[in-house]
Amino acid sequence: MTKKQQKYSKEFKMETLELARSSGKTDSQVERELGLSRGCLYNWRKDVEREGSQAFPGKGRLKADDEYVRGLERELVIVQQEREILKKAGHLHAEPAVKYKFIAAHREEFEITVMCRVLAVSRSGYYAWLKRPTSARKMADQELTQQIKDIHQQSRQTYGSPRIQAELAEQGINCGPKRVARLMRDEKLFAKQKRKFRVITTDSAHNYPVARNLLDQDFSASRPNEKWTTDITYIPTAQGWLYLAVVLDLYSRRIVGWAMSDSLERHLVIAALHMAITGRQPPAGLLHHSDRGSQYASDDYQALLTHHQIQGSMSRKGNCYDNAPTESFFGTLKTELVHHCHYQTQAEAKTDIFEYIEVFYNRVRRHSALHYLSPVNYEKLSLID
Repeated sequence: MTKKQQKYSKEFKMETLELARSSGKTDSQVERELGLSRGCLYNWRKDVEREGSQAFPGKGRLKADDEYVRGLERELVIVQQEREILKKAGHLHAEPAVKYKFIAAHREEFEITVMCRVLAVSRSGYYAWLKRPTSARKMADQELTQQIKDIHQQSRQTYGSPRIQAELAEQGINCGPKRVARLMRDEKLFAKQKRKFRVITTDSAHNYPVARNLLDQDFSASRPNEKWTTDITYIPTAQGWLYLAVVLDLYSRRIVGWAMSDSLERHLVIAALHMAITGRQPPAGLLHHSDRGSQYASDDYQALLTHHQIQGSMSRKGNCYDNAPTESFFGTLKTELVHHCHYQTQAEAKTDIFEYIEVFYNRVRRHSALHYLSPVNYEKLSLID
């Protein structure tokens, strides 16, 4: 079977360039994380430099940081590390051995020199403590604990013991669930907890026709691009609400389309659907489920579905459970990201959400309903089968 060439929207390209610029990652790192071919970012950046605003939507040019800016950024990193160390090290007045243990446990997160200075211990004392003999079992636990902490950190503190055990198993490390849970308890490592579910019903007071509920809460799918669900959520920023529309494939729970805007107009959901169609090129007969809001019932949106031979389905009035998988994704997004951030600008929120969806959720985050595989890896497995 010939593999279809992946197409990317203008917004995807601009957010990818912004991610590379603001995260400090190399182009090759970003390309690997997003599954892009080598050289994509170079070509996209050249397009922006050559065409300016005509290349992609957005403002400004991407400029390399000079030495002065890099120096300021370095100072900022150290100050941020010092603040985080003070937050986590509640035993500043403890004996040196406890401080050394803290340093050893966080050596991948913070610089050793910075931790020693903040905790008022010498580097030579720390390295001497490291050389002291330890029992084989304790050493094994220490090594495993560090691996667990690394995974927990890489998961943005979202993984509990089942997902961490699955990640360890994939790395070839065999250990029982009780041991993983015990070591996590000892280190006070917990998955972020969801807030109480709160229903926000859709205003369906419009004169557009409403489709029948063909999905009828049957969220199973036997292949990719068989059933899609879609919805809108709200992201608070200091500049006002940012609205996020997503399209989710029920087979893998992958977010196949998304769009963000400061407006709830129908163009938001049309952009998300257009991204999904462009990137996935679904076959005729795909079932598409949404709420009965005016954006989804609008003539423009329905015309796009009809043009691509996509069958529409809509939730019953006021019943959020008819679209539970998309609601669940929004709950996960807010639990693992939004509720822990205070965005000053909508641009800042857009970059964060783009990275969460495309780098973390789609390609890294393990889903319990997918045998603890990420959506992208689950789809790759289906191609092998």
